[in-house]
Amino acid sequence: MARTTFQGPLRSLGGIYQQGPATIVEITTSTTLSPELHGGRIISVGGSLASALTLTLPTINASANPTTSGPGQDPSTANNEGVMYTIWVPTTISTSSLKIGTDGTDKYVGSVLSIDTDTSGAAVGFVSGASDDFINFNGTTTGGVAGTFVQIYAIAALKYMVTGTVLGSGTVATPFATS
Repeated sequence: MARTTFQGPLRSLGGIYQQGPATIVEITTSTTLSPELHGGRIISVGGSLASALTLTLPTINASANPTTSGPGQDPSTANNEGVMYTIWVPTTISTSSLKIGTDGTDKYVGSVLSIDTDTSGAAVGFVSGASDDFINFNGTTTGGVAGTFVQIYAIAALKYMVTGTVLGSGTVATPFATS
């Protein structure tokens, strides 16, 4: 499909939505995500992963082609602010098999709600620390039980905002970590 570019706000009174098989991307091996292939789509991971899987978010570029550059902005800009990645676990993952990392300089801000699925839905919120650049799901305490999902947004230079519902078992623990 060709790339279509709009300049200025886009308004739809009837709504805009995506549908079809291209809206869900299934990942079974370690992958560096990209705005073109993964942004705005549902990234499905989990199930019988052969080995540990790492998703690496692209480096946030907040300086290329700023909004103040005027008309005629480049539709192929390298600026990736505002891109959202939705990562979903459809089938409980095996131990320590899903890590979502940044380039090491970009950090997470935000929080997730962790729900203990084997203790009547006990819930605990976890906030990312200032140096956290990984989200680790282990299939039990730090999440990764079927239904886990996080949404990660490139919001500014060096900052990925994260939110989501993380399903775990046992005594839930923070999925946020420092590389």
